[in-house]
Amino acid sequence: MYGSFRLLCQAESRRLLLLMAMTLALVLGVQYFELPYTEVFTSLFGAGKNVSFPTGLSSSKSEMVDNMTCSNGLNYTHAVNVAANGTEVLNIGNETAQRNEYEEKDKNTKNVYASERNADSNNSFGVLFNGAPSDNPIAPNLSSMLENGDNVVNGPVVHAAPEQYFSSEQNVSKDYNPPSSSGSFSHAFARPASPPMNSPSIPPDTKSRSSMLSLNASSVAKNTTVMLKRDKDPGFVNSIPPSGNVYSAKTVPVAREKGSKKPKRHSKRAPDIVVSVSEMNDLLLQSHASPHSVAPPWSSKVQQEVSFAKSQIGHAPFMTNDSGLYPSLYRNLSMFRRSYELMESMLKVYIYQEGEKPIFHEGILEGIYASEGWFIKLLEDNKKFVTKDPQKAHLFYLPFSSRLLELTLYVPKSHSRSNLIKYMRNYVDMIAAKHPFWNRTCGADHFLVACHDWAPAETRGLLLNSIRALCNADIGVGFTIGKDVSLPETYVHSAKDPLKSQGGNPPSQRHILAFFAGNMHGYVRPILLNYWGKDPDMKIFGPMPHVKGNTNYIEHMKSSKFCICARGHEVNSPRVVEAIFYECVPVIISDNFVPPLFEVLNWESFAVFVLEKDIPNLKNILLSISQDRYTEMHKRVKMVQRHFLWHAEPVKYDLFHMILHSVWYNRVFQARTA
Repeated sequence: MYGSFRLLCQAESRRLLLLMAMTLALVLGVQYFELPYTEVFTSLFGAGKNVSFPTGLSSSKSEMVDNMTCSNGLNYTHAVNVAANGTEVLNIGNETAQRNEYEEKDKNTKNVYASERNADSNNSFGVLFNGAPSDNPIAPNLSSMLENGDNVVNGPVVHAAPEQYFSSEQNVSKDYNPPSSSGSFSHAFARPASPPMNSPSIPPDTKSRSSMLSLNASSVAKNTTVMLKRDKDPGFVNSIPPSGNVYSAKTVPVAREKGSKKPKRHSKRAPDIVVSVSEMNDLLLQSHASPHSVAPPWSSKVQQEVSFAKSQIGHAPFMTNDSGLYPSLYRNLSMFRRSYELMESMLKVYIYQEGEKPIFHEGILEGIYASEGWFIKLLEDNKKFVTKDPQKAHLFYLPFSSRLLELTLYVPKSHSRSNLIKYMRNYVDMIAAKHPFWNRTCGADHFLVACHDWAPAETRGLLLNSIRALCNADIGVGFTIGKDVSLPETYVHSAKDPLKSQGGNPPSQRHILAFFAGNMHGYVRPILLNYWGKDPDMKIFGPMPHVKGNTNYIEHMKSSKFCICARGHEVNSPRVVEAIFYECVPVIISDNFVPPLFEVLNWESFAVFVLEKDIPNLKNILLSISQDRYTEMHKRVKMVQRHFLWHAEPVKYDLFHMILHSVWYNRVFQARTA
């Protein structure tokens, strides 16, 4: 009897083992065939994940997400100190108390925002996506190629001559009827367009560069070390520290006249390493030539479309002029036009519905942070680019407002934004746990648009893998050229009429050489005021008396040849776009600031860049620009203005489309093929 019982137990054990083996095989089969397109395992093992929002704060440098290790890119610091208890404390002087003068003009934002929330939904700052998208078919040639299984990476290429150097004389008559000007323009003034990405070499600039950039592709990808070699000092070799923070503890010495007011000390630190615009150009070419996003583990139709777009843009047919686009304004007009066409015909964006108002799906349409609010509203209202099917999406949008995040969660006078950073990290954790799309590329095909000064800190951690459109585009504190997008900071006075007061005087009626007015934030503005505050040809002021409608300030911009855009606490300033808005040639004095829409626009053709150390020579620099050259630059400012305007109903090539295009463009050139 004992023997029979033992045999029965052995039989049952074998049955149990067989059942377990079959169950395991079934699970593995489901995993193989279903993931990553469904959430089978999320539902099966959801009990083991904390998907609540907000969740705890992770401080690890990399995280394992669904069997894929995603580095959070914590390779830089942002002028913060982390206390022993893990609390992040601001180390930026009186940043909270001493806001930019635009912040003072923006002080009624909370009241405006509150009143708008109570208004009709059609007039709200941001609305939820509530319309079915019209999924336009992709280009017919691409559709046929995909159906036939052709290799889109090496697909048909339109062979054309490389972009040529353009002179002002060659293009003025074709693109624009300029105001009366004397003399012809210099050949050396127009900057050549950039070469196609498959070009074996980079052509020289029309002007000689004062420095050369030595770097490899991996350094661009990891944003770790940049070696700068300067001709004037061959022994000068600096490298960005592993943290990525290039700002020193020393402040730039201020030249002060006898009896003048002593400037505040320790307002902001000057960078140890300065990356010039020419060197940024090289970084962009290197970055786009060496994509560093995570390749998905499979070849999807979306991935094939992105590869097709990359090939088409890199082999764009040569063109000199089209639809009023002035070639000298762009790095490469042919590539821009082809990329824009492909965006219009192909691009689909999926907007995550997670996240509650006011931080998500809403934005402020007035003040200096209006760019993020307008973009949120216009994209969520859009039916051309937005899709409800994430499987068709080339980009995934994280619809948060950095300004409303600050207004909602920041504790006044706490000098700590750790709770803001934690909130955003928890949001990404929730998205990654609930959906499979972030995990496929570690967020490389996700993007955000944020204009507050604190956005670089709020979007650290895993968000560093995404495409970040930031107003505070500081290459010294983690902004990655070729991946991130420099977001134009627009000061919108009226949400009902964002184009109010647009335009300015012609060159013949601009009698002021240069103009600046503003609070003495940061370390640059006191230097500017102390050197040039009493010069009769330049109107350099501190804060101007407030007049209704800010008419005094606006009239000065409309009557000046050059408008000084000097950094405050951070590298960005609304004055850059203001100058263009009022048709004044911008003079950017902000080391390591990446100009807006940098991947597309040739800023050196319509703006002047002055290094902070060259402020004592500012007047000579401006006077060295001939009248002919200035007239051409003024004309170009008027031509590029269309790219910096908001419209209640978006129009072609306006700011909404240009921001979206820059995100699309970087997405295409950062993508790896499977």
